[in-house]
Amino acid sequence: MAEITASLVKELREKTGAGMMDCKKALGETGGDIEAAIDWLRTKGLAAAAKKAGRVAAEGLVGIASAGTRAVVVEVNAETDFVARNEQFQGFVSAVAEAALGGATDVEALKGATLADGRTVEAGLTALIATIGENMTLRRSAGLSVEKGVVATYMHSAAAPGLGKIGVLVALESAGDPAKLTELGKQIAMHVAAANPLFLDQSSVDSSALDRERAVLTEQASASGKPAAVIEKMVEGRIRKYYEEVCLLDQVFVIDQENRISKVLENAGKELGAPVSLTGFVRFALGAGVEKEEKDFAAEVAAQLG
Repeated sequence: MAEITASLVKELREKTGAGMMDCKKALGETGGDIEAAIDWLRTKGLAAAAKKAGRVAAEGLVGIASAGTRAVVVEVNAETDFVARNEQFQGFVSAVAEAALGGATDVEALKGATLADGRTVEAGLTALIATIGENMTLRRSAGLSVEKGVVATYMHSAAAPGLGKIGVLVALESAGDPAKLTELGKQIAMHVAAANPLFLDQSSVDSSALDRERAVLTEQASASGKPAAVIEKMVEGRIRKYYEEVCLLDQVFVIDQENRISKVLENAGKELGAPVSLTGFVRFALGAGVEKEEKDFAAEVAAQLG
């Protein structure tokens, strides 16, 4: 029987994208024959898919779909950025976004939604894991809609139409011209992609986040040794600055570098002859919050092979 070396395992993994231990087993079953091992992995793909679930998936794509006064954004993760360039994976993410547009934006409900080919999203994902050989997850999904107006969309670092690394939705309620609203909404969505606001306005700021910020600022101001009344004013001034950093309506518009978003909306309302209200936004940045593993592949293979 041929010796199953680390370099042989590495070569098979690079050719198939399959897991290291799957590659080692495939080579063992086929006497070290690379081509036969590739066929073995393909035939065992569905059975092996579940074994990949423990691997960190922080790459992949964000997908957007829109129709009428509704839009959705989804994130499907994979293990490597190489997969994001795979046409089959891109098609799947687009199909998931379209399925979410049908009404199911809760992730668990979306898994049971039906794709155009008749399979559920979950079944389609399982089959894709088997075909491509990486762990993949449907991580999150969200949607916005308006009664009258537009939900504008923007995709940053687009890999294909409606697919990329940062997807943004912006909901504008207004009776104004939809074409002009869409243009305004896209500009604000571009601002959201760049400025990454955490909240829509001051009233939506999470109370625990505000309390934490106030405590930090109070401690910093107290170090000045100034009277309590002065410290209080210092803290309130810094809280206002905090709002300007994290609240979308209080941020300075990145496009004109002059007006706050609230003023931009006010000016747009005057121009359109109808009030414009920004009722919500969603920003999905690929892999945000996912802890990525940094591994020495050669050392890992050597250790596994003993």
